[in-house]
Amino acid sequence: MPVRDTTSWNTLMSGYFQNGRFSDAVKAFVCMNSSADCGPNMFTLTCTMKACGALRCQGLGLQLHGFVEKFDFGRDAQVEGALVDMYVKCGAMDLASKLFDQLESPNLFFWNSMLLGYSRFYGVGRAIELFDRMPERDIVSWNMMISILSQHGRDSDALSMLKDMRNNGLELNSTTYTSILSACANVSNLEWGKHLHAHIIRTQLGIDAFVGSALVHLYAKCDDLKAAKRTFDSLTDRNTVSWTSLIGGFATYGYINESIDLFNQMRAEFLTYDEFTLATVISACCGKVDVCLGSQLHSLSLKSGCDLAIPVSNSLITMYAKCGSVRSAELVFDLMAEKDVISWTSMITAYSQAGNINKARTFFDKMAAKNIVTWNAMLGTYIQNGDEEVGLKMYSAMLRENDVRPDWVTFVSLLSACAEIAAVKLGNQIIAHTIKVGLNLDNSVANAVITMYSKCGKIAEAREVFDSVINKDLVSWNAMITGYAQHGMGKQAIKIFESMLAKGIKPDYISYVAVLAGCSHSGLVQEGKFYFDSMTRVHNICAGLEHFSCMADLLGRAGLLEEAKNFIVNMPIQPSAEVWGALLAACKNYGNAELAELAGKHLLELDSKDSGSYMLLAKIYCDAGKSNDSAQVRKLMRDRGIKKNPGHSWIEVENTIHVFKADDVSHPQIIHIQRKLDELIEKIEAVGYIKTMSLRSERHHSEKLAVAFGLMSLPTWMPIHIMKNLRICSDCHTLGMAFAFTILEKDLALAVTTGEVEFLAHSSSEMVESKKHFGLSFKISGETSNGASSSAISA
Repeated sequence: MPVRDTTSWNTLMSGYFQNGRFSDAVKAFVCMNSSADCGPNMFTLTCTMKACGALRCQGLGLQLHGFVEKFDFGRDAQVEGALVDMYVKCGAMDLASKLFDQLESPNLFFWNSMLLGYSRFYGVGRAIELFDRMPERDIVSWNMMISILSQHGRDSDALSMLKDMRNNGLELNSTTYTSILSACANVSNLEWGKHLHAHIIRTQLGIDAFVGSALVHLYAKCDDLKAAKRTFDSLTDRNTVSWTSLIGGFATYGYINESIDLFNQMRAEFLTYDEFTLATVISACCGKVDVCLGSQLHSLSLKSGCDLAIPVSNSLITMYAKCGSVRSAELVFDLMAEKDVISWTSMITAYSQAGNINKARTFFDKMAAKNIVTWNAMLGTYIQNGDEEVGLKMYSAMLRENDVRPDWVTFVSLLSACAEIAAVKLGNQIIAHTIKVGLNLDNSVANAVITMYSKCGKIAEAREVFDSVINKDLVSWNAMITGYAQHGMGKQAIKIFESMLAKGIKPDYISYVAVLAGCSHSGLVQEGKFYFDSMTRVHNICAGLEHFSCMADLLGRAGLLEEAKNFIVNMPIQPSAEVWGALLAACKNYGNAELAELAGKHLLELDSKDSGSYMLLAKIYCDAGKSNDSAQVRKLMRDRGIKKNPGHSWIEVENTIHVFKADDVSHPQIIHIQRKLDELIEKIEAVGYIKTMSLRSERHHSEKLAVAFGLMSLPTWMPIHIMKNLRICSDCHTLGMAFAFTILEKDLALAVTTGEVEFLAHSSSEMVESKKHFGLSFKISGETSNGASSSAISA
């Protein structure tokens, strides 16, 4: 153009801005200022400020502000609004607030811009305060506030705000419905979503691509896939988001083939898919653990040019990791031109799942900027791999980071760690921290507290927390049922289970594992048979190995060994090592060497890696006088490379963990501990409680040393919590139970597990009856899935 005026430059800048070429828009402004032909006007400045805000370039924004003041453009309302909006988008909220406060009568545009800034940089609380101060609100204000609440996890408040909005006489528009349907999906409130869907149809608003996608997402998120597909099919305007929502819905609930078929259908219709669609389909492969299919999708991402997109790369990392190809996951990570926090966290999780803690820690240490998600991943890595102590130390290090605040995931992991090592004092401190930061009412945190107290022998405290949960979910009920089952309080477990059913909450797989374990540990044979039958007949839940293991354990503990054997032989699925192990333990308790040999034979055929099963079978042979068979089992154990883990027990006294091993003489108070143990044995022998047990020959077992140390170190009113990494031997079990019953007349809780189900026995209330069921010597054996057992004695 031979002659360019202000309008020409403004048109060029506007074109750049509308097409996302923000840098070019700013460059055009610079060139215009360098030209002598013309100067900028208000439109020029507002367009440049919008481009600056989109670039989030605060330095350039300050220069523009100086230009505005120098040439006296600052009194124009449009320019003032653009300045405020620019500073908000650049994250300079102090400057935006200063300008906003200087305005005499800010209009709604200013208020809405500040509302957005407050939500992003000051949090949802400050945004609500600003919203309440607004002299007037339009549909944009309400929609923005609903969206802010939903984005910050305050979905219930977003739904409440919808009611306030309608009470103020405002009509809902497409943006409102999109935001509120998203909130409904986040809290899985299908009923509200259906009402909104009906309201859209009644008002004949019309379902555009955005509302349609939100409806599909709602139904898919709430597991109503038929409604999601029906809504999707009815849409006249389907966009990439609606396709991705439906594909993601099927993938989330395990319909992997259907989600892949939908993706292929989308491609067959020559529709454009984006990186989010591809990432969703790759995530579906993670559920299928199909590395071949995942590799094909990886090739497709390379072909389509989406392979460098961060969401696709992150999904590929997760997919390869879950398929066991951690090296491929790392190759994808190394090829990424740009990595976000999720990329780093995915690699930490990948090596965590592979059990390589050191490699996971290497990635963690390399990260320049760590957020709470990264810290949670590393903390979870230590805890899930059995290194709870280091995980708890990481929590202390995390608290020293100024810009990292623990969230509900952090506290759930920490409480899980405390439960595993029976660190109830530390658990109480963590609970206090949850109260301080306002997360104690979070359902996931409350459920973790219930589990922690249950595993630490504090079932009364667990029940108090359970009763305090206002909106109990299925996990809450399962945690409480499991707690009672662990404590051998089968009748209480059944009572809670029936209360759950009465409230219309449908039980799941875990619910029945818990209630069957409760029946097993309390000798409730008929009740156990009833619930095992009703699981499939009433609730259509297929029995799994854990359920069969509980039933075998129930029949075996009750002495119904032949019935237990027939039950196992007639199982519709192949019995696992845990199932045969339950029968083997029962055979030892009831002295049935013949049936024990059958169970042991099946265990050895399964090539179980559980050293406890081999040792138990060898002991049964030895007790039956079959020393050659016992030696053969031990030889087989050596040939298969299975080693008996060295047993050790630990106890927490005054915030210090004291660890004991068998024949341990390293403790500084070992002489006093041995004297206390001798005194304990003499008292038991004096009352004649156990005459057949070789207490003195096995006096140096780690759990006996821990019990003696606890008795001499803690006040008489304080419970003693003991953890053990292996089975608690019958002598040590009997020693503690006998002392609790006959000498102290106090409560004792002993936690052991068979397979996946933990057990704690108490000497009070319901457990007096359970004591009769197990016999006076309480010969119970078991081991947790991670090899830990615990006991608690109120001395």
